[in-house]
Amino acid sequence: MLKNFWYAVEFAHAVTRAPRRVTCLGQDFVLYRKRDGEVVCLSDLCVHRGAALSAGKLTGDRIACPYHGWQYEPDGACSRIPANPPGRGIPKKARVDSYPVREEYGLIWAFLGDLPEDERPPIPHFPEHDDPSFATVYVEMVIEANYERTFENVVDASHTPFVHGTRFGNPDRPEIPDYEIVQDDWSAVADIGLSPPPARGLWKRLYKEKPEEVLVTNGWYLPNIVKLHVRLPFGDMILYDHNVPLDRNRTLVKIVGYRNFFTGRWADRDARKRILSILLQDKPVVESQRPELLPYDLADELHLRSDSLQVAYRRRRRQLMAAGWWVGDEAQLPVNGARGSATVIPSPARRENPELARAWQHRARGGDPAPAGDPASVDAPAPAAEPVPAGEATATEGESE
Repeated sequence: MLKNFWYAVEFAHAVTRAPRRVTCLGQDFVLYRKRDGEVVCLSDLCVHRGAALSAGKLTGDRIACPYHGWQYEPDGACSRIPANPPGRGIPKKARVDSYPVREEYGLIWAFLGDLPEDERPPIPHFPEHDDPSFATVYVEMVIEANYERTFENVVDASHTPFVHGTRFGNPDRPEIPDYEIVQDDWSAVADIGLSPPPARGLWKRLYKEKPEEVLVTNGWYLPNIVKLHVRLPFGDMILYDHNVPLDRNRTLVKIVGYRNFFTGRWADRDARKRILSILLQDKPVVESQRPELLPYDLADELHLRSDSLQVAYRRRRRQLMAAGWWVGDEAQLPVNGARGSATVIPSPARRENPELARAWQHRARGGDPAPAGDPASVDAPAPAAEPVPAGEATATEGESE
């Protein structure tokens, strides 16, 4: 799992003044809207006794813990402890992580990392969202598989004739022509010609005759987004597939789908049904893949020219891992001979104030207590790899004040 990226963690229409828990990179976060409509993203864990802030209530723009009523400002600092007598101060370490938020393309994006604003990778541009000729639908589904497996599945063009032969591919013409990739530091895109199956259902009304080939633009945007643009004879269908890592073995797939045909709201149900049917075809195949986690070395799996987009991702992924942007086994502590998770997603406040770098940290759900001692084995930053600006690896174990 990669830190130091913008993650689309929720659909914008789902975030209100009521605190809402979301999960990403194996951690829980709480989202809510301030009175002016701006969205706040905090770690969903009160520093005092670990209660979920998402179960609390808002007081103005502050969120109150449901257990002891501690109130946290949008920047994560605790501003009120009801149990304190008048005049007693609040410890500097009484705070939780707050993450930068942007609301774009009908999504709430949280920057899960600690890079300065001018060093952060961009949010991809989705031009269809502001184009009035396109209608939009939102679909989501949980898949019991690692997010990189679900991510690569959508990038993979050669599986469509076999997994989606009744919907999207043509088993009688499974060949994938060689394609050229246009790539930069954060994305890779290619145009691929595919043979389609006959149109069915509502779409059949628009087909005059079956085309020999449909041009599909397929590509990925780091850290977890896949674009699928299908140019049908009667219009365009564009899907942006966000593979949100709930943890190492579960993924919440959130899809924003655009179409410039059948744009009335009456057709939304059919559009959602078609997207869900594709996901349901992928689900059992991806959940059966082994190994469950994507191999680190390219040579561990066999690759063909038709896999070029996936290979481009794996090479870029390896660069980012070397740059210290990976959240994984290096954040685990040995506990009495066993392995226990101690992942902490770095936030800007930790970077800006070194005194707080090891404050307000808790184990992931289900983690064992950590032994006392020097945590240096897990908080040493990895060496940087060009051309990626290195982010500090700050997964450590500490105590809150």
